[in-house]
Amino acid sequence: MTDILERLRAINPDHGQLVLLRDGAIQWAVFNRPHARNALTWAMYEQLVEVCEEVNADSSIRAMVLSGAGGAFAAGTDIAQFRAFNAPQDAIDYEARGSAVMDVLESVRVPVIAALAGPCTGAGAVIAACCDLRLAAPSVRYGVPIARTLGNCLSLRACARLVGALGLGLVKDMLLTARLLEAPELLQRGFIRSVVPADGDLWPAASILAAEVAANAPLTLRVSKASLRLIRDRLVPEGPDDDLILTCYLSHDFHEGVDAFLAKRPPSWQGE
Repeated sequence: MTDILERLRAINPDHGQLVLLRDGAIQWAVFNRPHARNALTWAMYEQLVEVCEEVNADSSIRAMVLSGAGGAFAAGTDIAQFRAFNAPQDAIDYEARGSAVMDVLESVRVPVIAALAGPCTGAGAVIAACCDLRLAAPSVRYGVPIARTLGNCLSLRACARLVGALGLGLVKDMLLTARLLEAPELLQRGFIRSVVPADGDLWPAASILAAEVAANAPLTLRVSKASLRLIRDRLVPEGPDDDLILTCYLSHDFHEGVDAFLAKRPPSWQGE
């Protein structure tokens, strides 16, 4: 374990936006934009898909760990990218693209462990919900506070992922109040399996858990994951949700939310 921990702690911004490290049968993927709290760029989404596909193609890998450098997991999608939206199809494509990334993550044949610290918000929160096991540092702050930040919305499939991991009542609470959940509540609700004593204990604990999971029967794990995903997918209603998505993404409020976020000022919601 000492070697992988040293390599993880040596990660710096020059290593790229998604750092891949192999530790025997365990594949690590670490979001690495600490200056932006690991907010996700389009390139990072693409790299996440690529590593998931590589894990599926390599039978020697028995577990995967997702985490973030610099004391954060991922603070959603990089908001600056939304300024390029200038047509309805941009919003529909963004949500469809995000959903496709989550589909790939959920389809990884081995258990995926999320090691959470600091901000785990927006798309970062959905990514964490797509993982199979989660543990957290005391600093974790989890949620989708878009009702007070951007004024956009989640797709039906993203909502289903959150409900499958957290339950309908807590997801309603989280989305409608725009509050962030802290480690004790996440533990109590069963979203995370443990909270480590301090942030510095997170990666060692994730390494131990990954080794334990990697020692289990791989076909049992693969079939168990697939079965549970089929059950969860029954939560997703049939039919498109483009009308719901466009209600928010084409609104004055969404553009105001993006501008306000980037200008670091409170948004002025108009409800239109």
